[in-house]
Amino acid sequence: MAVDRDHVLRTAAALLTRRATATMDEVARAAGISRATLHRHFAGRDALIRALEDLGIAECEAALEAARPDEGPAADAVRRLVRALEPSAALLAFLYTENQLFEGEEQNEGWTRLDARLAALFRRGQDRGEFRIDLSPAWLTEALYGLLGSGAWAVAEGRVARNDFTYMIVELLLGGACRREEP
Repeated sequence: MAVDRDHVLRTAAALLTRRATATMDEVARAAGISRATLHRHFAGRDALIRALEDLGIAECEAALEAARPDEGPAADAVRRLVRALEPSAALLAFLYTENQLFEGEEQNEGWTRLDARLAALFRRGQDRGEFRIDLSPAWLTEALYGLLGSGAWAVAEGRVARNDFTYMIVELLLGGACRREEP
């Protein structure tokens, strides 16, 4: 019987986003395969995490495309982006806490691509006078990642309604990022 790698990855993502310390045995069990089969596809936890990283980056890049970040007002593009990222937010929250992904020279270039595209969206908003210029595009990008992660955890824990996810993140981010008229 062939093992569906995508099924294994999505099962691992679902489990690890709820329990980041789950073992490879638990991942295999959740995917309905043996540990030996899991190890044939992923040599160890690091290989599994790296594969999840690739999945998360691909999902973020697809969300960016769907959000059309270069169209219309930047604030509207941020709203579309958060809505498009919502299904991947829990995986992003998990990946964001995996320090080994961001240390050393083996950092996935996908993060750099994502950061550049997000920063460009915030910079566009600044250039058009929509967003504050005293907050750097890099900081706004990090704030977005942090809010996505926090929102995903709050929804997963039942502290926040899933239907409120996009609204809460966008309102908090843009409430702090939008330029205000001086009194």
